[in-house]
Amino acid sequence: MLFANNRVLSSLFGLFFILSSTVYAGSWQNNQSVGGFSQVHIYTPDSVSSVGQGRALLLVLHGCTQSIDAYLNAQLEQAAEAYGMVIAVPNAMNKAGFGCWSYWQGTKSRSAGDYQNLINLATALRSDSSYNIDDDQVYISGLSSGASFANTTACLAPDIFAGMGISAGPSIGTSSSGALGSCESANVASRCQTYAGSFASQFDTQIASIAHGDADTTVDSCYNQQNAQGMAAVYGVSQIPGSQQITLAGRTADETLWQDNRVSMLWLNGVDHSWSGGQGASGSYISGAGINYAMYLGQYFADNNQRVSRNEAPVVETLNTQENSGTILISGTVSDIDGQVMQIDFEIEDSVGNTYSLTTQTFSNNSFSISSASLPDELYNVSAVATDDLGALSEVSSSTVRIGPPPPATAPFLTDIIATVNNQCATVSGKVVDINQNLSNVIVNFSTGNETAQLQGNTFSAQACNLAGGQQSATIVASDATNLQSTDTVTFNIDAGQTATLDQHINAGRLNYTNYANCYLEYSTNPFKLNEIGTSAQQCQWQDDDASCTGPVQACSTSDGGGGDDDGDDDSASCEQHSTYNYYHKTAGRAYSSGNPYSPNYFAQGSDEAMSGSTWGSTSLFSTDTQNWAIGTCPQ
Repeated sequence: MLFANNRVLSSLFGLFFILSSTVYAGSWQNNQSVGGFSQVHIYTPDSVSSVGQGRALLLVLHGCTQSIDAYLNAQLEQAAEAYGMVIAVPNAMNKAGFGCWSYWQGTKSRSAGDYQNLINLATALRSDSSYNIDDDQVYISGLSSGASFANTTACLAPDIFAGMGISAGPSIGTSSSGALGSCESANVASRCQTYAGSFASQFDTQIASIAHGDADTTVDSCYNQQNAQGMAAVYGVSQIPGSQQITLAGRTADETLWQDNRVSMLWLNGVDHSWSGGQGASGSYISGAGINYAMYLGQYFADNNQRVSRNEAPVVETLNTQENSGTILISGTVSDIDGQVMQIDFEIEDSVGNTYSLTTQTFSNNSFSISSASLPDELYNVSAVATDDLGALSEVSSSTVRIGPPPPATAPFLTDIIATVNNQCATVSGKVVDINQNLSNVIVNFSTGNETAQLQGNTFSAQACNLAGGQQSATIVASDATNLQSTDTVTFNIDAGQTATLDQHINAGRLNYTNYANCYLEYSTNPFKLNEIGTSAQQCQWQDDDASCTGPVQACSTSDGGGGDDDGDDDSASCEQHSTYNYYHKTAGRAYSSGNPYSPNYFAQGSDEAMSGSTWGSTSLFSTDTQNWAIGTCPQ
């Protein structure tokens, strides 16, 4: 039973206290253009999930009239760090009513509108290795219209979404009137199964959390029970009698569960029609009165995910190597807390890349010992990987050992250097061998500055992000304790382009209406790619491939401006600038409006400075943190 154990509750309370009083190690990437959305806030934690492989992914869909910026104050970071979840908050592209996700309109299809965009968003983030997302831990959640849209999307694509978190959402298939009026009866199970079509078998391993604030006077609370019972019918599980109260950081919720915890229904105590963010949360339709629902979802998903393997990988606890009459004697200990270690594979590699393999299947009290054949005088790196009875592999454990006398002082040497590129990040990796065994460090010099490489055995790796578009190079310097050095260089290309529709490019500030006709005649409403081209040290222009569709010359969004100086200093990454109509500043989250709906007043987000010209007035805004905006241009 979820959270029923007092020890678990105490641990979670302690975790809440720690997380609420520390600076998060992860980071937000705001207003990203990905998966068909022009604005997505993405939080990437330093942690990984305690189950499965890599990180989980949670999509959070906003409610009506609610900006995605509100979720920057919803304490989502707590759940992200505690449960190793990447959290993505997209801004709906095809809004209806009062900025709602249009759950009551249009075709319910995997290839339609924002349903397709959400599937594409999840797929794009899963495919990006820098996020390290486990395909079996992809979830979707939302508030109000976002909850209904999330529920529908999870029904359309149960193969992608292993679980859902539905908060204060009208039942799928109901009308817009049912959201603010009396409860509409809906056959949730029938509709959900129909939406899934040929993917319906994936419901066998999907789970659902359904929640509603007990002080919600906006959306009828009848939907909480209707949605929970509907999803339980989809999964074919029975309700467990009774309920229990759970407590997180002094806030409470009443929980009812269905068989195997496949469905959970929550009453969020003290919460109105808002996303329940827990202690410290605040903002538009963000409540601090209830539990942190994202924290609850992180625990619920981790505990009950039906798709991840619960098998713990074995661990090579110690690895010892020593020379023995021209051979290498390898010994150590290994463990597997929930199974049995079947074998350990060893690879012995010399300084020039020759390898020798060994395997042992003999253990005594989790200890192992094996000897190599006779080997030439050399420095060797020994790697060990254990395999358990279910095929899980341990992390690689490494040790170095020398056969024969040490050589004269020699600089370390670098081999097998490669650069892998992911968006505007590049990772340089390779091998470094120091036959004197006194390697000090490996430094990789990118255009943005020096990065100290991580060392694992005889391999190294270093990453830099926010690199300018075009051809780049990185210099690798390996140094030993006596200041002997070796260097090498690797080149690579950074694609700083952005693909979006014409309106999305304008909303993001890459284009304005000056060249609208040329761009529209060439691309109409189809997505197309713009590249950021440096025009000077700190100025850039977004252009298509033949420069027939171009934007204004403005401050660069990446360091070195896609073609500025190459001194390694961060000339412009600390300031972002956009010049466009007030309305598009608002849709991009850089401004807000109030007053007469036909001629509203506009204000810069954060500074609250008044912007002239109402809806179609053109204003330049700049920001040094992408959250607080002011009128003017970036300081030169």
